[in-house]
Amino acid sequence: MFNYMNIGSTVKRTRLASQRGSIYACTPVAPQTTRLHASLVFGPAHIRAVWCKSAAASGTATSSLITKRIFDQVDALEADAQAQGAGGRTTYAAFQAAEEQWARLRGEPPTGPAPQFVRESTQPLQAVPDYDVVVCGGTLGIFVAASLARRGLRVVVLERGPLRGRAQEWNISRKELLELEHVGVATREELEACVAIEFNPVRVGFAWMPENGGASGGTKLTEVWTRDVLNLGVRPNALVGLMRQKLEELGGVVLERSALVRWATKPDGVCLVVGTLGSGFANNSTADVILTNTPLQPNDANFNLAQYFWEAFPAASGPTDRTTYMFTYLTADSYRPPLAAMLEDYWRLMPQYQGVELEDITFKRVLFGFFPTFKDTPLRPTFDRVIQVGDASGLQSPLSFGGFGALTRHLARLTTALAEAVETDALDRESLALVHAYNPGLSSSWMMQKAMSVRKGEQPPPDLINRMLAGNFKAMERLGDPVMKPFLQDVIKFGPMMRTMTAQMLTDPLSIPGLISHVGPMPLLEWLGHMTNLAAYTALNGVASAVDLRNKAASASFLTPRERFALNRLLDAWEYGSGQDYKL
Repeated sequence: MFNYMNIGSTVKRTRLASQRGSIYACTPVAPQTTRLHASLVFGPAHIRAVWCKSAAASGTATSSLITKRIFDQVDALEADAQAQGAGGRTTYAAFQAAEEQWARLRGEPPTGPAPQFVRESTQPLQAVPDYDVVVCGGTLGIFVAASLARRGLRVVVLERGPLRGRAQEWNISRKELLELEHVGVATREELEACVAIEFNPVRVGFAWMPENGGASGGTKLTEVWTRDVLNLGVRPNALVGLMRQKLEELGGVVLERSALVRWATKPDGVCLVVGTLGSGFANNSTADVILTNTPLQPNDANFNLAQYFWEAFPAASGPTDRTTYMFTYLTADSYRPPLAAMLEDYWRLMPQYQGVELEDITFKRVLFGFFPTFKDTPLRPTFDRVIQVGDASGLQSPLSFGGFGALTRHLARLTTALAEAVETDALDRESLALVHAYNPGLSSSWMMQKAMSVRKGEQPPPDLINRMLAGNFKAMERLGDPVMKPFLQDVIKFGPMMRTMTAQMLTDPLSIPGLISHVGPMPLLEWLGHMTNLAAYTALNGVASAVDLRNKAASASFLTPRERFALNRLLDAWEYGSGQDYKL
């Protein structure tokens, strides 16, 4: 999912001519809150319409005086700087809308009949073909669109509102940013011009209680320092603007104020996030990629337990400006906390984390959101000629926020696969499903998210999660960057994972029984199955690379274009599914 958006309760239909048919884009008239999932539609032969439906708003939690006061301070600064996409809308009204969306998601039943929002017919429409590909959702979709346009495809992008990046920086590594150079949509100089700030080193840290209570009888903070992970702050407004320019130079089109909606299913998990941008942080030269300084938080008896994690980055808006996020992993159940309750915890805990007083910080922006995650990902296409891309496809790790960094890893693969799909007319749902094939590395991450959350009624040791993560990262630190950096960038490899777990079991064997009890036997068995497949994919990719199977298939005359497409997708699945695409 690229973002959560608003569409109209009443819509006008704008017909878009496309290859062998047409679709209808929805233009808002009277906005109400609903959820938009982004996807990519190929020049349709049979797809008739994508219908917009609105959802009634549900109740929200009441915000405290401190929350309202801080929002009042920042609203005047941010009212004219709102954008679509995650983190793009930061006003109090946007916070209330997000709260309503989260309340609806917690209350939605896990199953139910899907509305008919795509209609199919065997009779082709008589429209003149104008576009090969329609990308729905432009904040991240613009990157896919520009890359496909460079391959010679006719591309149109639909965006609910004005297409622009948010004011808040995106944090990414230079290696990830330069994937845009690799696919040919920008030069290194153009990308460097979008970098607003750079910093090093970055920290990972977890507070836990040693078995003997520690030398001082308190908690111990295990710290690991590394470099070049999420250490760039990129200006989204500049980068999105650059990609739009590239798209339009290649003949692509952007249609703004054209919204799209699909049925929303209840996710298996959620990453709930709140944060701020503020000035007044004297110690502001390094970043935290992930850190805990508290044990499991009781919140309220109705909310059960949650482990809070922190991220913090220097911001480009001033020398003492710092962006701080607090996040947690939860199930989307009705007893889970509203965003307002989590924001209250943020005001209470952030000063302790950053070593500042709340009244000494000048807040410039309040950040909030939630990121659905699914156990069975990537999500497979369910219609001919329609495929999810970006966060909508579930390609991001359940442990990450998704977004730009998660997309760049797959951009080259997606561009090649989708261009080949159009060239070979491999646009039925079964063929498109090969683009989003099973990924054992991604699937194995689900157990890790489960290990970092607490089920209702469970009462694990307060530092269980922190102790587990401290052991993991100390082991990875000893094993070096080839082990730690892929994991920090959401890439799971079989060898590094096995070495890390072996090292942790040897150094802290007493933590293992509690962790197994916390996760549960069935998730553990599923994880072992995914790890077995990860080993198999690693071996298969090694063999395919050794015999240069991809290049041999390209020149094999006995393969039909559709067979070659399917073989290339299998090779992609082995390479990306085993994490072998990752290079230091």
